[in-house]
Amino acid sequence: MIGVTGSTGQLGSRIVARLAGVPLRLIVRDPGRAPSVPGASVVQAAYGEHGALLNALDGVDVLMLLSATESADRVALHKATVDAAVAAGVRRIVYTSFVGASPGATFTFARDHWHTEQHIRSTGVEFTFLRDNLYLDFVSGGVGEDGVIRGPAGDGRVAAISRDDVAAVAATVLRSAGSGAGSGDHAGATYDLTGPRAFTLSEAAAVLTDVWGRKVRYEPETLDEAFRSRESYGAPAWEVAGWVTSYAAIASGELSQVSTAVRDITGVEPTGFEEYVRAQ
Repeated sequence: MIGVTGSTGQLGSRIVARLAGVPLRLIVRDPGRAPSVPGASVVQAAYGEHGALLNALDGVDVLMLLSATESADRVALHKATVDAAVAAGVRRIVYTSFVGASPGATFTFARDHWHTEQHIRSTGVEFTFLRDNLYLDFVSGGVGEDGVIRGPAGDGRVAAISRDDVAAVAATVLRSAGSGAGSGDHAGATYDLTGPRAFTLSEAAAVLTDVWGRKVRYEPETLDEAFRSRESYGAPAWEVAGWVTSYAAIASGELSQVSTAVRDITGVEPTGFEEYVRAQ
């Protein structure tokens, strides 16, 4: 039995669609929004709800733990969910983390992922960590109404990845983990998941200009400019810091490393930025 959290989201729904016919337990806050997938049952429980999670995870062998929506207490919710999974007898946790996860990562949300990874390790449960790069739609979605991408990314490169490619890797890993395949089941592995090449935001703007048929350009900001512009939205400080440091992590080079993990695991080349944009 494979349990999946976050199956109503953009990534989770893609993962469960690739697991049709496999015994699945979809763990959701709102059962009315759960995807309809052959072989799946639906149980209501939210991140951090220990009692509800114990019930939802009863009989689950492998848990696909998608990271919770960013919040000030996300790490605490992750830890509580992991603890409930271990108490319920889950033997493997597959967790969607972030490339370069570390306590000193430039991207503040990557620090959350490191703390979650460390907690999973501390429990002694088997694990597989899928460290995703930024998603490709982060790049195209960053274009303002004036056709400008603004952010403190400098001339750094980002090896962004599509959600479809992450979902394909996750589904492959989950099927293997649930089969008792032994040494080939990705136990204890940490995979960086990236697109086929790293590109600058100026290069991305050129691709968007060509595909969309309208001018798109990248305008670098300083960190101070980025904080000031985003603070105008009235979001909490932790959220503003996440927005700004996602670009700063590009500038630092922390998101530029290209991995072959998608091809190695799925046998298919990951989608590049231009291919992704043309398909939208």
